[in-house]
Amino acid sequence: MSSAIATPAAPAPANPRSRVITASLVGTTIEFYDFYVYATAAVLVFPALFFPTGNDTTALLASFAVFGAAMIARPIGAVVFGHFGDRFGRKATLVASLLTMGIATFLIGVLPTYHQIGWTAALLLLILRLFQGFALGGEWSGAALVATENAPKGKRAWYGTFPQLGAPIGFIIANTLFLVMNFLLPHPDGPAVGSEAFLSWGWRVPFLFSAVMVIVGLWVRLRLVESDTFTRAEQKGALRKFPLGEVIRRHWWQLILGTFIMLATYVLFYLMTSFTLSYGTKAASLETASAAAQKAAEAAGKSFDAAAFAAQFYPGLGFTYVDFVIMQIIGVVFFGIFTLLSGPLADSLGRKRLLVWVTVGIIVFGLAFSVFLLPQADPKFTGALTQAFLILGFLLMGLTFGPMGAVLPELFPTNVRYTGSAIAYNVSSILGAAVAPSIALGLWAAADGNPWLVGVYLAGSAVLTLIALLLSKETKDVDYDTNIGLGATGSL
Repeated sequence: MSSAIATPAAPAPANPRSRVITASLVGTTIEFYDFYVYATAAVLVFPALFFPTGNDTTALLASFAVFGAAMIARPIGAVVFGHFGDRFGRKATLVASLLTMGIATFLIGVLPTYHQIGWTAALLLLILRLFQGFALGGEWSGAALVATENAPKGKRAWYGTFPQLGAPIGFIIANTLFLVMNFLLPHPDGPAVGSEAFLSWGWRVPFLFSAVMVIVGLWVRLRLVESDTFTRAEQKGALRKFPLGEVIRRHWWQLILGTFIMLATYVLFYLMTSFTLSYGTKAASLETASAAAQKAAEAAGKSFDAAAFAAQFYPGLGFTYVDFVIMQIIGVVFFGIFTLLSGPLADSLGRKRLLVWVTVGIIVFGLAFSVFLLPQADPKFTGALTQAFLILGFLLMGLTFGPMGAVLPELFPTNVRYTGSAIAYNVSSILGAAVAPSIALGLWAAADGNPWLVGVYLAGSAVLTLIALLLSKETKDVDYDTNIGLGATGSL
């Protein structure tokens, strides 16, 4: 008599830790790299190449408006990618978002300019910028879910910091590449004067380089398998045909809280990267700015109206682009370090407690803008204060941005986690990022070059975030195994 020997079923495929960390980090690095490349070009070259209005302030505002337009597309991307991510899984959605962003960025690098095809160039730039925003709307949440849904018990916030780390790494890669191009290209009028070669074609290189990074990202992400958390929800019938309707009907309060919890982070993020680049590199005196503008007008064969220029001039700090970006990169190193440190802190102290204190710090920082950002009699003192400002701001950025990779997904059950966290994250981008550069520019001008109103704007945004945090519950102990969206476990 023979007896059958039972063989154990093969274990379900799992993502090893190295794959989880790499897949969540590499995608957000590429996505943020693409966004930073655009943000830098929006300040340096796009006003002249795509919006030559004849007025520097108007051209910069137009460039910032297209920059902000991507934020409008982000919630649409959140809904679309969130729907497919909650219905069919995280992997395919993440691949699609990465491809969309990469193609749009590459095409910006080959766009003709206004001087070649007129205002059609600005329209094409706007369309591609909208695709960038659409892609990022689905990228972040998918990466955060890959990290947190595969995290060991008690380390969810730490794992959640790896997709967040893509922001400082993407910034450093993008701006270092711009610096390299600036150094390599000839400057016939001296290193302090913008390179004609950079304005002509050098700015395109960082956009085209994104294709290489996308290929690497796709190779990593195609090796992922679905998390046990998502598979368990699918097996138990928790998935919904229309996740958007489910999250609005049953988790609307979490959507509101998540949106405002993220608000101060967004405002701080775009002030530290976009506004400070404009303010830091603008001439500190009317005489210096007027002389440079007159020289540029003469080189272009145009007349120069000194009175009109003086009427629309407001001062900055007067750093060169190269000097200020190097200072920003130093600050962003602290951004990365404190992003990583925030994860273990949030796992031990709790997300809410950590974020409340960091948000209070952002309020104080905003009210201290004038202490750091006014030109001093000694240029070295101006440089020291500005560097301290950048380090402190990016340090706070790391502490507030790092825990968001865990906090926003933890607000929602598995069956709507992608949709819910993506909508909260990206609606907040409209309130906190789409308008931040333009509001800051307007407040800067309204205060005749004094940045104190910009700081008040940041502090006010942080107050709203603080209120949302105080109204929210601690999510540290949310159990992903049971909080899949069935019955009472479907909400916090």
